[in-house]
This record gives sequence, C-alpha cells and structure tokens, in this order.
Amino acid sequence: MSQRQSNPNPNNGVLSRSKILLVIVQCIVASILSQTAILLWFGFSFQISLLDSTVSILLLAIACYLIGNNLKYYRPEKNRYLLMLMYCSILASLWLLVNNWVLDSIVLNDPHYTEFLYNSLPVRFFIGLLIIGLMAMVSVVWYTQEDQKETEKRKIEAETLARDAELYNLRQQLQPHFLFNSLNSITALIGSRPEEARKMIHQLSDFLRGTLKKEDQQPVSLIDELEHLQLYLDIEKVRFGHRLSTEISYNEACKSKLLPPMLLQPIVENAIKFGLYDTTGVVTISIFAECLENELQITVQNPYDPDTTRPKHGTGFGLSGVKRRLHLLFGRTDLLETTSYSHIFTTIVKIPQV
Repeated sequence: MSQRQSNPNPNNGVLSRSKILLVIVQCIVASILSQTAILLWFGFSFQISLLDSTVSILLLAIACYLIGNNLKYYRPEKNRYLLMLMYCSILASLWLLVNNWVLDSIVLNDPHYTEFLYNSLPVRFFIGLLIIGLMAMVSVVWYTQEDQKETEKRKIEAETLARDAELYNLRQQLQPHFLFNSLNSITALIGSRPEEARKMIHQLSDFLRGTLKKEDQQPVSLIDELEHLQLYLDIEKVRFGHRLSTEISYNEACKSKLLPPMLLQPIVENAIKFGLYDTTGVVTISIFAECLENELQITVQNPYDPDTTRPKHGTGFGLSGVKRRLHLLFGRTDLLETTSYSHIFTTIVKIPQV
C-alpha cells in the first residue's frame, strides 16, 4: 500500500547524453561551415578558410569542454561571478594564443592571411570569451539543477526510510501490549482451566506465526486480514468466555480488496477494551466491510456504558497508531473516523484502492 516511486528507465540517461552529444557535434559543424563562409567572403581560398575554421572551432570546443568539466566539480559561490569571468578570460586568452600559433605555423605562404590573422585577434578574443562565458553559465545552471535533483532524491529516500522505520515501530508496539494481556490470561487459566489455557497457547502460536509472515508493509487482501483477525478474536473469546460475541460480514466484491497488514487488530482491540472492560453483560463486536467508489470501508462497532466509559477520549495508542499509519501510507488524515451515538461506539476506517 505504500506509495513508492518507480525506478526510472536506465536508458533515459544514455539517450539524453547521446542527444546532447549529437547537438554539440551539429553545432561544431555548423560553426565551422559558417566561419568558412565568412572567410570566403573576405576573399581567402577555400582551403585556408576551412583550415582556419576547423582549427579555431575545435580548439574553442576543447576550451568549452575544459571549463564545463571544471565547473562540474567546482562552482564559485554566489556573488562571486567576477572570479568566473576572470577564469573565462584566461581560458579565452590561452585559446587565442594556441589558435594563433597553430594557424600561423600551418599557413606560412600567405602574407595577406597572416596580416588578417593578426588584425582579427581582438575580435576572435571577444567571440571566444563570449562562447566560453555562455558555456560556463550553461554549465553552472545545468550542474546546479543536477545537484538539486540529487539532493531531492536523497531527501525522498531519507523520508522513505524514516517513514518505513516509523511504520515498523508502530507495528512492533502492538505486539507487546497484546502479548502481555494474552500471557496474563493464560497464567490465570493454567490453574483453574488448563485445557482452555492449552487451547489459548495454540491459538496464540498460530496468531504469532501469521504475524511473522506479515512483517513487511506489503498489502494483504481483506479476506486474509479477516482470517488473521479471527485468530485474535478466538484468543479474546477464551479470555472473556461467553461475554464476547462477534459478527463479521463483508460484501463478496470486497474480498480481494487490499489493506495494510494488521490494521484491524488494534481497532478491534480498542472495541473490546471499551466494550467489555466496564460492563458485565454480553457484548457483541460488529465488523462490516464494503466497497465505496475507490475505497474499502470497514466499520467496527461496540456498545459502551456512558456512565463508566468515555469512548470519545479513549482512542489510546491503538486508534492513534492506526491513524498515523494511514497518514504515512496514504498522506491523508481523514481515513479514520470515530463516533458515539445511542450507547454505540463506531470506528470507520477507509483504505484507498490505488
């Protein structure tokens, strides 16, 4: 019943990286072709134009990779972007020096191109600085978002672990209370009614065996939960004898509906507590399950004596623990309701069917 996030497709990250790489290659090719066309317009040969464009763009791509990779591991603090501008300026200067040296070394027999290369240094520097700076800003935004996603993921995982731990603690707190009462009853029966004590021990063993099978938070069907609840009721009937009577009914369409394991036991225990502890007559505990839209609704009713019992104040750990469990599992606080009317205390629990 717990709502867990599904694992993302492991291929999504690979596809994203492939698309990004494809876009980068397309941008590099487009930049080389554009710069080649510009140099052709300035009157240089196709060979010199293509050579200048290829060397310049590839070296600039390497510079962009260096700053992007560096910002993956180190990013300046807020309001310290001047440091990043200085770093981009230094990298643009290094790119310009290497680019000028390579091109000057390759193209030796064209004085017109050598003069053009020298005169275009300021323009090349500012273009390189602009592109490297844009790459730096994009990298900062990209890696900051990645860090936020990772932080959010760790937060969700921590909240999930905390929720599971609290759910486990809620489950574990139920058993000692129930075991204490059952063992006290067995102790009282050993001397006067040993056969009933032996029967109760077997019933308690069956109940605990079924409980061990439900140690996780995986949902169980209504019929399985009611069968396990019947083991608990059989133990309580040995304790209280003829004074305890139960009526369990449900719509056939609800048999396969799911609910958290061991959810009904503390509710019924609460009903027995306020139905029998302060009375002397026969008490009937009624349990009815029905399906309403997208919810499984279970109603538990027990009579009470208004002169000796205050059911509206007597929810205790049982019902509060159930309400907390439902909130942790479904994120809602309206799934448990209690009312008292005409000497009848009613508990209604709703389990969303997702």
